[in-house]
Amino acid sequence: QVQLVESGGGSVQAGGSLRLSCAASGVTYSRYCMAWFRQAPGKEREGVARISTISGTTFYADSVKGRFTISQDNAKNTLYLQMNSLKPDDTGMYYCAAVSPFCPVVFGPTSFPYWGQGTQVTVSL
Repeated sequence: QVQLVESGGGSVQAGGSLRLSCAASGVTYSRYCMAWFRQAPGKEREGVARISTISGTTFYADSVKGRFTISQDNAKNTLYLQMNSLKPDDTGMYYCAAVSPFCPVVFGPTSFPYWGQGTQVTVSL
């Protein structure tokens, strides 16, 4: 079955950087849409970035454009999220998600059937 395992979360000061990784197994990685979501306490889960492993096309939420970069290593079946210039508003649990084969029109959590367990990111002033 599909397994997604995130890593790389942690605590940083505002302005710092973190790199999240998501190792995928049980998938034909090159035929998926992979995404990062996040959820802050008391808030709904929101899409951060997504990438088509077929075309390499990316999409970012307005709140992270220019600061976050989603990328993939198809040979390692691994998804990454490079997060720079972090802000306290970026704090939350970050989840890796997948859907096959194409990225959905609506970039929402209900469009993705496969999820990792999450990794916590905390940004302090």
